[in-house]
Amino acid sequence: MRHSRFLSGIAVLCLSALPAAASSSAWHDTEGGRVRLVTTGQPDAQGRLQGALDIQLKPGWKTYWRDPGDSGVPPQLTVEASPNVANAQMSFPAPRRHDDGYGQWAGYDHSVSLPVTFTLASPQDKSAIDADIFIGICETICIPVQARLEVDPGSDPDNDDDAQLIKAATAALPPQAHPGFQATPQHSDHETLVVEAEVQGDPASADFFIAGADDYMFGAPKRSEKDGKLIFSVPILDRPGTAPDGGGLHYTLTSSAGAVRGLLPYP
Repeated sequence: MRHSRFLSGIAVLCLSALPAAASSSAWHDTEGGRVRLVTTGQPDAQGRLQGALDIQLKPGWKTYWRDPGDSGVPPQLTVEASPNVANAQMSFPAPRRHDDGYGQWAGYDHSVSLPVTFTLASPQDKSAIDADIFIGICETICIPVQARLEVDPGSDPDNDDDAQLIKAATAALPPQAHPGFQATPQHSDHETLVVEAEVQGDPASADFFIAGADDYMFGAPKRSEKDGKLIFSVPILDRPGTAPDGGGLHYTLTSSAGAVRGLLPYP
């Protein structure tokens, strides 16, 4: 079971949204910062509306990556209350690994904007967004923040500040992995996922992050070298009885030269 460092006995911060005044939601304040949802205002021809979950942190506070490890919970965004939004897909910039005495976890020690792609069921119809979000923000303890963020993307479709924020958030995403900077699966068993990492920059700076999904849960990776190759061995803490068909597991590989992202087959 994933253990949590969230402060026990503290009420989850449930925040009701104010009406949106632009193609972004109102800010929602909490002890360690504030959060809002920003959109570009208009969908593209395929019915995709670009946005970002904008998390502003006070100095000394942190928040989580898509899979923090065996401590904490990943950011969550659901859109079931939005009648014309069929799907919302969140993306993540490269994280850093933190060890605060409770365990190692992956996340951000600075303000961060997480790009979100909303897919509209009917692009020609009104696309008001009622998004329920759940994130954890941490100082010496972690506080769960739950809020409904309401946006009317068409109310201010030409807001340049919103457009620039989303453009910057998207530009901050790691590019796709490629030969010379990628993780390649090696022989793995039911207890350990093993990958060979090719990195640019200083190999000593390399780190590997993999996101659990579909009933997979992973521990912190252990690095080693074998025949001059950089190897990461990742404990599999939990897994389904049978590996799913298709799809895979998201990973991010970082080094002093930057970061890449990719997809690994289920072990």
